[in-house]
Amino acid sequence: MPRANANGLELEYDSFGEGPAIVLVMGIATQMIFWDVAFCEALAARGFRVIRFDNRDIGLSTRLSDAGIPDLRWMIARAAMGLAVTAPYSLSDMAADVVGLLDALDLERAHIVGMSMGGMIAQHVAIEAPERVASLTSIMSTPGGRRHWIGQPRALSTLLGSRPQSREEGVEFLVNVLRVLNGPTLPFPEAEVRTRAAEAVARAWHPAGFPRQLAAILASGNRTERLAGVRAPTLIIHGAEDPLIPVSAGVATARAIPNATLRIVPGMGHSLPPVVWPEVLDAMVELAQHAARTIR
Repeated sequence: MPRANANGLELEYDSFGEGPAIVLVMGIATQMIFWDVAFCEALAARGFRVIRFDNRDIGLSTRLSDAGIPDLRWMIARAAMGLAVTAPYSLSDMAADVVGLLDALDLERAHIVGMSMGGMIAQHVAIEAPERVASLTSIMSTPGGRRHWIGQPRALSTLLGSRPQSREEGVEFLVNVLRVLNGPTLPFPEAEVRTRAAEAVARAWHPAGFPRQLAAILASGNRTERLAGVRAPTLIIHGAEDPLIPVSAGVATARAIPNATLRIVPGMGHSLPPVVWPEVLDAMVELAQHAARTIR
């Protein structure tokens, strides 16, 4: 896969199709390959150039190993009390990576789509580089702040549990996390998830990136007031049964952004299983087409 020099880093990326660009931003400690190839191809078939990439500190993009490993318990305790958290880098830095990727690919603007932490990064791009954003889609994400990051205890404890010490443990850890985040209603495609987890661990084993990315989330605070200035056409998608980021966070994000469209997907948890793709893809394409008419 190609690499781009972006914001002083090297970002691994690939792309599908031709047409207006859609950049997919993945969530915490999750490689770009979890944007399923079939999902990307289905979106590209609608007439778009679909670009997915590894965020900094994950996958095959630049690792910030010299930044050290933050104390997660201390950070979480401070954030829970509303105290400032220091981090090796911020979500704004990660948003600048996205802008740097656009520069490297010679793209004036793109439709920015983010999932979970990726949605937070996408929001920062829309706030801080509005001229580069044709539209914003924030999936299963949050406007930040203490009120909206408290999920169900089982989901939080699974995500924040003991980190795997080997590649074999890493595969089981990923499968277990994704099973819990899938929620109780929609089918969990375990065979496909296990294959993807094994692929991810074989491709790039880097558990140290997780605490630094979590620190970026905790240090970046509440975006609600700043989101009021977003003017890009915006779509908020959230699962009705998201166990990690409550659906109220999606509602709050939609309320914060003028004229945002909110789609709450019945049965969906904190994942994008194939069964929800038709609804999600239709909503994303509708937004992009609306944005194209608006820009004209």
